[in-house]
Amino acid sequence: MTRVIAGTAKGRVLKVPKTGTRPTSSKMREALFSKLESWGVVQGARVLDLFAGSGALAIEALSRGAASASLVEISRQSARIVKDNLQLCGMNARVSVMDAAKFTSDEVFDLVFLDPPYDWPESQWQLVFDHLLGMVSPDAVIVAERSRRSEVLELPDGLEIEQSRTFGDSALYFIAPVRSET
Repeated sequence: MTRVIAGTAKGRVLKVPKTGTRPTSSKMREALFSKLESWGVVQGARVLDLFAGSGALAIEALSRGAASASLVEISRQSARIVKDNLQLCGMNARVSVMDAAKFTSDEVFDLVFLDPPYDWPESQWQLVFDHLLGMVSPDAVIVAERSRRSEVLELPDGLEIEQSRTFGDSALYFIAPVRSET
């Protein structure tokens, strides 16, 4: 069962697609948001959730004070569940049904969640990171989840891994734009 952990929607039980998704565990979401809040990233953030699944990550961010969210999910069934979950929590967000690797936007995001299938090809990761370079604020945090058995992510110039943590079979990477020294 997936519940919102904190904030205005605390305790709400979210629907989860029956197949095709791997929901982030409550323990991992709690640790993730504890870290993000300690950095001051969530409050007022413009959130992008690629591979939204149930929408739990973006909904958790909105519940904790994020300003807005855009969610991208390739499955129409999952996108319907995301919309249901947003409505259940009394939240508004943009939900797009499309391939996350093809998503582009003129909007600028402060917090990005990337949680693709564990077998997602490296070439697709690179494509998404290249697109994100033009869509993130200078102080943005990109959170990527993948199998801990996967190779360390290769990032394009302009992005760097700031931290990583493992939880069971999963690894979380906290990625940020390279900050220029002035």
